[in-house]
Amino acid sequence: MITPGEPPAGIESVPHPKAVLLDTPWAELSHAYGSAEDTPMLLVGLLDDDPEVQAHALGRLQMSVLHQGSLYSSTAPVALFVAGILDHPRTSAAHESEYPWDDRARPLRAALLEWLGEIAESVGYYDDREQDPEYDDPADIAACRAARPAIHQAVAPYLSDPDPVVREAAVGAAGHLLKAPELRDRIPDAAARLRITLTTSGNRRERAVAVLTLVTWAQDTSDLLTDQDPAIRACAALAPLPSDDPRPTAILLEALSDPHAADHWFDAEPLPQLDGWFRFTLLHALLSRTTTLEEILDAALALMPMANDFTVERDWGPLLLRAFPDGNASEAALTDAQYRLLSAIAAKDDCWGNIGNKITWLRRAGLPTERESFRALLTNRDRAPDF
Repeated sequence: MITPGEPPAGIESVPHPKAVLLDTPWAELSHAYGSAEDTPMLLVGLLDDDPEVQAHALGRLQMSVLHQGSLYSSTAPVALFVAGILDHPRTSAAHESEYPWDDRARPLRAALLEWLGEIAESVGYYDDREQDPEYDDPADIAACRAARPAIHQAVAPYLSDPDPVVREAAVGAAGHLLKAPELRDRIPDAAARLRITLTTSGNRRERAVAVLTLVTWAQDTSDLLTDQDPAIRACAALAPLPSDDPRPTAILLEALSDPHAADHWFDAEPLPQLDGWFRFTLLHALLSRTTTLEEILDAALALMPMANDFTVERDWGPLLLRAFPDGNASEAALTDAQYRLLSAIAAKDDCWGNIGNKITWLRRAGLPTERESFRALLTNRDRAPDF
């Protein structure tokens, strides 16, 4: 077991932030807006005694060295500096975000941990994409990869921080960091800490974050399928559990019987491991565990009142492909399940606006892209449609 603060064998220690600040040739590096020569002043601002100055410095850094998830030559040294100051007393100061869409007030330490997680997520995107035509500067990505062990060493102690906001941010960062090939041997220790949280915490949100992180690391969550909390059971069912175990499918179906409630199981703040509403993640997992529309029809129909043009990529588009996996809607009479799903879609005004997202999905399923033609298909359900 690795004790917090003790460098694991073979893992590089966190460089002193003063050394990073003074020894890095910032003027030779770049960020989203050009030369990184302005970066040292922003890094110093993170430790200002005025929380507003700290918030402004972090906001500027987020926009420059990790602009829209992009990596630059300045990203790695900035990340190492941030990792080195996590234990500084001034990072405990609470402040609001610079951004109008983020109204959270929290310790700077939590914001810095979350940001390190975002950097790790961006680096991880490139782990299997060296041949991607949009692959960024390999040297910048290699520098960020090389920094991950030291960043993880700095993040790990905060998995047990007394402040739940800091703990959550640390878990989110560790979730991304430990997916790195060179750090996967650190997963057992981190997973053990999360399992302690699962047994000692009574907070649904914190427990869900722990389970979703275990799922991210492909850990066995079968023991949590019988948890008393339906939200925790649903999170556990997202793991790649054996296909012959019927429990995850039953749990996902139960959760999606009321997708609105599932979306609001947690606090207003989004969980760091989720992309969008929870119902989208639940449906994705349910589709991966089933093969026919009939198996998931009740869940599909429960989702439709919340569906619209903007959600088609995450709900009714994939459901159309489940209904017509071969794109053969024009080749046979509709089954009862197909008819009921298409009827629900045809009746939903919000699915037939001027947004073109749906057109590709309808075509892939072999369905008409105009609402009137779509409705006509339903009036002739017992024969192959003519369009």
